[in-house]
Amino acid sequence: MDELLLCESEYRMMTVIWENAPVESGKLVKLCEAQLDWKKSTTYTILRKLCNKGLVKNEDSVVSVVVKREQVQRYESERIVQKSFGGSLPAFITSFLGNGNLSKNEADELIQLIEQYRDDK
Repeated sequence: MDELLLCESEYRMMTVIWENAPVESGKLVKLCEAQLDWKKSTTYTILRKLCNKGLVKNEDSVVSVVVKREQVQRYESERIVQKSFGGSLPAFITSFLGNGNLSKNEADELIQLIEQYRDDK
């Protein structure tokens, strides 16, 4: 699953790809230049890395997504909770909330999510 572990530049490029795929590689170069201020060589270097990881494919100069954004986000979230909070989701949420307050809508939404994912249903 380490192929889902992205450095900052890979994640930034994946964001451009997720928002535009399928996209011709030439257009991707222009998008990365405009949005990320990257040169053509940087774009192709990062694209090659993403292809090697199996996150995207570049066939006939058209880049398409293999791994969805949600999969990468889920992996990264689980990794952070495991690494920084010993796998404790309540400890993560407590830290994330800090001293802040939730609005009633936010609290209700979280309660709905908890109910949706409970094991004892």
